Amino acid sequence: MINKGEILQTIEMIDQQHLDVRTITMGISLRDCGCADMNKSCDKIYDKICRKAGDLVRTGEAIEREFGIPIVNKRISVTPISLVAECCEANDYVPFAKALDRAAKEVGVDFLGGYSALVQKGFTVGDERLIRSIPEALAETELVCSSVNVGTTRAGVNMDAVRLMGETVKKTAELTKHQGGLGCAKLVVFCNAVEDNPFMAGAFHGVGEPECEINVGVSGPGVVCQALKSAKGAPLDVAAETIKKTAFRITRVGQLVAQEASNRLGVPFGIVDLSLAPTATIGDSVADILEELGLSSVGAPGTTAALALLNDAVKKGGLMASSSVGGLSGAFIPVSEDAGMIAAARAGRLTIEKLEAMTCVCSVGLDMIAIPGDTPAETIAGIIADEAAIGMVNSKTTAVRVIPVPGKSVGDMVSFGGLLGEAPVMPVNTCSPAEFILRGGRIPAPLQSLRN
Repeated sequence: MINKGEILQTIEMIDQQHLDVRTITMGISLRDCGCADMNKSCDKIYDKICRKAGDLVRTGEAIEREFGIPIVNKRISVTPISLVAECCEANDYVPFAKALDRAAKEVGVDFLGGYSALVQKGFTVGDERLIRSIPEALAETELVCSSVNVGTTRAGVNMDAVRLMGETVKKTAELTKHQGGLGCAKLVVFCNAVEDNPFMAGAFHGVGEPECEINVGVSGPGVVCQALKSAKGAPLDVAAETIKKTAFRITRVGQLVAQEASNRLGVPFGIVDLSLAPTATIGDSVADILEELGLSSVGAPGTTAALALLNDAVKKGGLMASSSVGGLSGAFIPVSEDAGMIAAARAGRLTIEKLEAMTCVCSVGLDMIAIPGDTPAETIAGIIADEAAIGMVNSKTTAVRVIPVPGKSVGDMVSFGGLLGEAPVMPVNTCSPAEFILRGGRIPAPLQSLRN
């Protein structure tokens, strides 16, 4: 039973510490929408999304009003479109992206994820067609997000896909150069992608998921940071316990919203993703948490260790509050979306190499990082390969969302607006990995994949 003290604590977290439900995401299976006739398939996709998600935004807004809990985004994830479109006789998949965009606008959601392909072990015809269409698809839509999974611990890393994704990121930036390469902010390259992630841009509705479900992503870096102030100077195990207790309370809020949305929409409740997803708002920063633990700045020696403590404590606290914790659940470190990360990057205290080390212990990977517009596709592919290797060897999800900003160089600033924030263009190692990338083939799965 929730007592008066818990209610007052929750009100304070919402009112003063930036606690919010970052997203209610409805996952929708489109596996029954495939058709040899592309136009018919697109119509079926549009109709199904509108039918299933027609009340999603209205329901989320009603829950906000009644419970006083901010719900920042209402989103949709769908079956990876490469699986749906493959039976279509067309070579160009961009019309599928446009159908998704129309449906997203019709139901009023903020983003729709799932213009995706899973190619960790190789390409099908549909996979390759979809990937080659990504730049145009993201340039010609507003709300559609795309992701490609290039590796898993079980399969290894598909280096042909890594090379192709380096080229895809580069082309996407060029086609959206009038927006500072914004298309790349809607494109994620994964290793070990999860099927129930409610966060964009990497969300898709996996083939192991039900017909339709509700997943909720909860955030609260400001709440965690404030709680740590009461443990200032205490041993790190005490700090970890403080984070666990705070994560427990945050997850309870997410569980409440998820169950309420599930009941009202008549859709099964999937998971609560307890990811500390920051914003560019002052006081809503993962970097601030790491500095509250005692670092003079994020990026200092000890940053990776502090992040490991934070990530582990968040997961443990969330698991105590809900039996349905899933998605990614941990701490995100997107540069452009975190005021503390932005400040450290601008001052040169935080580098891509340090961020890469941090991804070994956090929820995802190199996220929302602006790099020089003239960065070669092979270098981008090398960055993707490094992150995929970390995910593969450590049996964790890693990802890359970098933005080569056309016409910008190191030190310039680029603004993406809204939750995407702004970022300084960060330097990239100029040594070329081209010969390595162009070898292609597959990096074999590591020994730890043989766990049966």
